[in-house]
Amino acid sequence: MTFNTFSDLFYENAFVHRHLGKDASEQQALLTAVGAKTLDEFVDSVVPQSVRLGKALDLPLAMSEHNALAKLRKMADKITVSKSYIGQGYAPTRLPAVIQRNVLENPGWYTAYTPYQAEIAQGRLEALLNFQQVCIDLTGLDLAGASLLDEATAAAEAMAMAKRVSKSKSNAFFVDNRTYPQTLDVIKTRAKYFGFDVVVGDFEVAKNGEFFGAFFQYVGKDGDVIDLTDIITAVKEKGAYAIVASDILSLVLLKSPAQMGADIALGSTQRFGIPMGFGGPHAAYFAFKDKDKRSAPGRIIGVSKDAQGNTALRMALQTREQHIRREKANSNICTSQVLLANLAGMYAVYHGPVGLKRIATRIHALAVAFAEAVKQKFTVVHGVFFDTVLVDTKDESVANQIMQTAKAAGYSLWRVSPTQISVAFNELTDEEEFNALCGFFGVTGSLTEVKSVLGSQVRTDDILTHPVFNSHHTEHQMLRYLKSLEDKDLAMNRSMISLGSCTMKLNATSEMLPITWNEFANVHPFAPRDEVAGYIEMIDGLQEQLKAITGFDEISMQPNSGASGEYAGLLAIRRYHESLGQADRTVCLIPRSAHGTNPATAQMMGMQVVVVATDEFGNVDLDDLKAKCETHSDKLGALMITYPSTHGVFEEGIRDICDLIHTHGGQVYMDGANMNAQVALMQPADVGADVLHMNLHKTFCIPHGGGGPGMGPIGLKKHLAPFIASHCVSPVHNAIEGQSAVSAAPYGSASILPISWMYITMMGRDGLLAATKRALLNANYVASQLSDDYPVLYTGKNGRVAHECIIDIRPLKADTGITETDIAKRLMDYGFHAPTMSFPVAGTLMIEPTESESKAELDRFIAALKQIKQEALKVKAGTDGWTADNNPLVNAPHTQAVITGDWDKPYSRETAAFPLEYIKAHKFWPSVGRVDDVYGDKHLICSCPSIDNYE
Repeated sequence: MTFNTFSDLFYENAFVHRHLGKDASEQQALLTAVGAKTLDEFVDSVVPQSVRLGKALDLPLAMSEHNALAKLRKMADKITVSKSYIGQGYAPTRLPAVIQRNVLENPGWYTAYTPYQAEIAQGRLEALLNFQQVCIDLTGLDLAGASLLDEATAAAEAMAMAKRVSKSKSNAFFVDNRTYPQTLDVIKTRAKYFGFDVVVGDFEVAKNGEFFGAFFQYVGKDGDVIDLTDIITAVKEKGAYAIVASDILSLVLLKSPAQMGADIALGSTQRFGIPMGFGGPHAAYFAFKDKDKRSAPGRIIGVSKDAQGNTALRMALQTREQHIRREKANSNICTSQVLLANLAGMYAVYHGPVGLKRIATRIHALAVAFAEAVKQKFTVVHGVFFDTVLVDTKDESVANQIMQTAKAAGYSLWRVSPTQISVAFNELTDEEEFNALCGFFGVTGSLTEVKSVLGSQVRTDDILTHPVFNSHHTEHQMLRYLKSLEDKDLAMNRSMISLGSCTMKLNATSEMLPITWNEFANVHPFAPRDEVAGYIEMIDGLQEQLKAITGFDEISMQPNSGASGEYAGLLAIRRYHESLGQADRTVCLIPRSAHGTNPATAQMMGMQVVVVATDEFGNVDLDDLKAKCETHSDKLGALMITYPSTHGVFEEGIRDICDLIHTHGGQVYMDGANMNAQVALMQPADVGADVLHMNLHKTFCIPHGGGGPGMGPIGLKKHLAPFIASHCVSPVHNAIEGQSAVSAAPYGSASILPISWMYITMMGRDGLLAATKRALLNANYVASQLSDDYPVLYTGKNGRVAHECIIDIRPLKADTGITETDIAKRLMDYGFHAPTMSFPVAGTLMIEPTESESKAELDRFIAALKQIKQEALKVKAGTDGWTADNNPLVNAPHTQAVITGDWDKPYSRETAAFPLEYIKAHKFWPSVGRVDDVYGDKHLICSCPSIDNYE
């Protein structure tokens, strides 16, 4: 190749080419296969002209990886990482380096998908089971989930669960006035549209009222520790469901919530090694009693058996998943914080009960020593505390001076009132910092004797007795344990994951690097604004990028998952209608093809779901939509629509659909799950959407992390912009004061936002357009190559699909008896994760290859599905003795133990394990055989089994 210009030599487009991968000849081969001459001609046949943008995005051109990192580095340099003693639910931590390097920074962990396909997710499932065991042990309750989004939303979920299970006829929910303000803020947001009355007060109010649920903060927002046993007994006698929010690290030393009578215990596990990250992501824990397990939100990992009778893990009670239960779902949650739960669980594994007790005791002892020193001059308000000492100076000017002196020295304290300051000790506090803190208050402290003020609140039962928490305390033990789990999982560092609707994109290393930079990782979400100018600059920059991409006037970064984005979008719509005196606009139209989270979200927002039919091509049935609009015109609040449709088709009539909704006074909420087909070709705001949520963990390259973290910011048109969520503690800089929050932190999971900023910056205006075109081309190539073997269920008017295609397994099933589940499990033997199964249509597989996969990888995947079709036909014919109940498909997946054991199958070991030649060079072995879901639900065990079960 000849380099003719310095532009060629500096090669700012390098990342674009690495992200997309194909050269001109490879692209042409794909175009020829789909019957197109040029890429633009092909795109014209896929995307209707009626929705095309017709202009380039208002974004800069691509920037190289090193230049983008340098630009972001300049922003990071504008962030001051002070020594944080703010507390308020967040604390500095120390993530062990062996966990940081081998989990957080390891694509084997962060590029995996939600463990729906359990046989190739046993490593993550074991890590999550460890997390659940930590939560069970420390709360004392029977069961725990595999994480929720954050402490505040977990509290809101607990409130909703209390209403489901409480026998009280009351519509009032009590909240302890010692609760963190951000938690109360989210509870109030959620309660309003459930129609609950939130009553905030002291214990006397709780005792004397009638409530369906009562929420208590164990370590109060100002640090006091109170035995809740008597108050919990009192409220439960009147029918209330008792909920306790607890600092997870405090429970290492404190009497458990269960011992005090709690029905639910919840909180953040951020203190278990997870960086503060300006608010997230952090895994919330949620523990509850066995009798209430079917009412709990989120996911639970359970212990089952595989086809050979070996212990195998799986996601239990999966019928609660939202795409099945829709508006009857317990919650709209579809993302948990798997990667963060894995980090927190591994923190407990690495430190073990002795190490955790050392850390918790050190923090408490430092707080006690500080309190003793401060008493020389000031009043310590609380006599019993864990880590937070509330000091009353009795003099506002003295308090001002202490705060100023601390800030000048690089310390952040928390101002509780004009005269009161709280100091929250943490894992990083050492003797030097202790002495500095004492000095700010003008006293001298002593660290000669370890003391406690917990008295009768001290925990007396053993915790974390399972061998997993007592076996991996050296570097090499932990390293090998983590590697053993990673080897059981299939992630994107092994092969493509072709999940339709879930958009498993390349997560480039340069995008991931900044999340562990000190400045982005270790800032408190309530840090003084003058210390986080660089963070706000990065967030503003990402908001401007997203505005340019979507066409919206404003962006809210607070929603910390796609489901949270849905909720925030409908919240803005409801607030808008209320501002016009039209609070009764509560009907939400939702096409039958919609994501299951859509009706669940509408129900949570107090809206009436009215389903709109779809036609034979997967489009919204316009006649049915018009009829529903006429019927509900006076009460029409919103239409929730996914574009391109969940059926993988660009609907020609989207502008008309939006106009129709607006004519009847409604607003259009667009679900951004399929945005990878839109970017730079069309803009949601341009075609008529009023609000859109964007899955940054899909279209904009934040990794799925095995089922989370996610981010779901929303774009809004000008008339909805005043109604974005703000924050009662740390107001959102582009929000109007007084709008309550939807998540615990002002900017959601802020520390992962650099990933999307980097992606957009490195792709630039033209790179983003190229990515969308390639995503469409790859999907249509897969559809064209598979169509002779599997009918493609829906196409547009030119016979094209969008960024994903649905192949229909039902004819094959009717012909051969082989099911979509058999195909999904057999694909594991070929080294692939299954496409999305039975969604949005039962008996189908939905495939989305994304833009980054090479033709060679696509061809391997296509070859696997073609070979599986031939295997199914052999079953039908009974060739070589293959019967309906004994063939490679129904016996899949095949483990090493099965292949090397006694062999009585009517097919060879090679057919079982190496059905195509390419597999021999890169074999992935499922660690368990087909998991028995029915056994798992009938014998629900959600805690770590005895180590004997694994031997």
